[in-house]
Amino acid sequence: MIERRSFDSLGGANHGWLDAKHHFSFADYRDAQRVNWGALRVWNDDTIAPQTGFPPHGHADMEIITYVREGAITHEDSLGNRGRTEAGDVQVMSAGSGVRHSEYNLEPTTTRIFQIWILPDRQGDKPSWGAKPFPKGDRSGKFVTLASGMDGDSDALPIRANARVLGATIKAGESLDYGFAHADRYGYLVLAKGSASVNGVALSNRDGAAIHGETTIRITATEDTEIVLVDAPALN
Repeated sequence: MIERRSFDSLGGANHGWLDAKHHFSFADYRDAQRVNWGALRVWNDDTIAPQTGFPPHGHADMEIITYVREGAITHEDSLGNRGRTEAGDVQVMSAGSGVRHSEYNLEPTTTRIFQIWILPDRQGDKPSWGAKPFPKGDRSGKFVTLASGMDGDSDALPIRANARVLGATIKAGESLDYGFAHADRYGYLVLAKGSASVNGVALSNRDGAAIHGETTIRITATEDTEIVLVDAPALN
């Protein structure tokens, strides 16, 4: 089963400094059919104005992955971490027993991010944060694992969930396959840019695809396309 979730069907809110689109129920957006997808809880498509951002606020027991599409985001937290993550790169915060953090666009131009929340396999661990560059050139025609808690993904940023977040770029007319370990895994794919089909289901720029009951998907690009994919387990 592959369900297209078009960009114009997403929930969201425009706060002036922040134009947020929500693939799943979040904040004031409520949709009983889009509460989570397996252990994937949140996928926000955020556009952040220059010199603005999220002031300090708290999280607990959530794996929060930030994929920067354009611009850069500057992170600071109650653990003493501070870092700037720019376009194409990824940061991960394991909120664990609790952490406060801020996220600001300190750049002179607009920043666009995907923020992805995955429910952890265990609760109450010590919180942590990390970031890593992932050059887009290294992802041409293949998936690169950006964040993962699955065996064998030692080059990825670690998360505390039996899940992985992957990125790829595909040139127009080319295809790329991804195999799930089991048909009971939950996949969610979003086009960061471009257009493509997933097992024949057509997607446009910033559309999502909810995937379940599939062991293999084939993504065929109709124009140069950038993809982010989450492979998540069922809820515990």
